[in-house]
Amino acid sequence: MIVTTTPTVEGRPAQHYLGIVTGEVIVGANIFRDLFAGIRDIVGGRASSYENVLQSAREQALGEMRMRAAELGANAVVGVDLDYEVLGSNGSMLMVSATGTAVRV
Repeated sequence: MIVTTTPTVEGRPAQHYLGIVTGEVIVGANIFRDLFAGIRDIVGGRASSYENVLQSAREQALGEMRMRAAELGANAVVGVDLDYEVLGSNGSMLMVSATGTAVRV
């Protein structure tokens, strides 16, 4: 399945617009609350353990979005937008959402 942030797939016009599809993932983000407790994980100014959590959540959200698009009969999702939000009264959870338009090209 083609997934792109652009509104179209170059050279492949959309034959059918099938609707908006989303994928949302909410992960416990104790890592965000305890950010400074994990200083030992920082290498070269980067916190690889935090980056891994973000990457995994993003991939899960995109995967869920692709699955919903496939259920509609799409072979592409265009105009994809990724959004990150911290949730909870103390910012203890992270939501990653992927939204786009399912199309058949």
